[in-house]
Amino acid sequence: MALTKQKLQEQFSVRKIILPMLLGFGVIGYMLYSNYEPGQFQTLLQANLFWVAMAIAVLLIRDFGYMYRIRYITDKVLSWKQSFNVIMLWEFASCALPSVVGGTTVVAYILFKEKIPLGKSMAQVMVTSMLDNMYFVLAVPLVLYFTKGNVLPEMVGLSGALRETLGYAFFVSYLLVALYAFTMFYALFINPQAVKRLFIRLGQLKPFSRWREAMFRHANELLISSKHLRSKNASYWLHAGVSTIFVWTARYIIIGCLIAAFTHLSLHDHLVIFSRNLIYKIVLFVSVTPGAAGIAELAFPAFFGTFLGSFTTIVVLLYRMLTHYLYLVLGAVIFPRWAARVYKNSDSADETAHISVTSKTLTPQPMAV
Repeated sequence: MALTKQKLQEQFSVRKIILPMLLGFGVIGYMLYSNYEPGQFQTLLQANLFWVAMAIAVLLIRDFGYMYRIRYITDKVLSWKQSFNVIMLWEFASCALPSVVGGTTVVAYILFKEKIPLGKSMAQVMVTSMLDNMYFVLAVPLVLYFTKGNVLPEMVGLSGALRETLGYAFFVSYLLVALYAFTMFYALFINPQAVKRLFIRLGQLKPFSRWREAMFRHANELLISSKHLRSKNASYWLHAGVSTIFVWTARYIIIGCLIAAFTHLSLHDHLVIFSRNLIYKIVLFVSVTPGAAGIAELAFPAFFGTFLGSFTTIVVLLYRMLTHYLYLVLGAVIFPRWAARVYKNSDSADETAHISVTSKTLTPQPMAV
């Protein structure tokens, strides 16, 4: 694991908060300026309070679901308070780092500092990643069925060819996510040795040489994780699976609740919004900006603007405040206290020893291929 106390502090620095906020608020400010209409802000006072309360309730329930899941996945080693801290720091890392990087590496280290052995912490992060991707893989066919394929946004000025290209891009993205999810399942539960051999061979090829060390490390992580996860019983997987469905469904319906606060939506409209959210998240996933800042705000009207018209920018602001900026602030507040606690009895020598042991654990070992 390549993280140390100093590197972790850099990930949770003030700069990590300011940059995504500047990007996000800058784009929203420009959108408000470009699309401003008299009485826009007055409409805020006419919001349906039931749906506003529903959006907040779903957000709180979702976070509780994440806490519940991390407790069960870690075999209840974490207390509820520790689970809260881990989830808030995980959300912060996801909001402060580019979406293509994500916060999984940071979270594995955070679990490690919560006294969970390295192998277990890696396994627990891997299983959450696999379950999250499996949810997406299973949810897409369902929403395509219930919405009769009406999931692509109807963007003004979008030609038929471009719309078709967007459809192909989503289909390719779906296949890649599905391939990743089932590869992880195969590697963790069926034949981890075969996947390790594949990673080692790929790392020896010239086109992949720059990622050789990372691929070797990931191969060993798979073996460690597989050994830990194969011992789990049906109850463990039931809790993990149900809580994953719960938290991601809640995550995807927040936008529908916010839109319903300002316009009437039918049940079919809610399903369409839910399905478009799946595509919207794929767009954000490939973003190179911290927490998809700027990209999320620009893409939102294309996917959901048809339900809100000129009021879309206001809802974008509310949505990002609830699901992005809030966690940047919470993470910045929680991290110093968390760091003071977990590093209280650790000096620099202990930290160096941890990293030394970790590096040794993940160094590729000779094996028959």
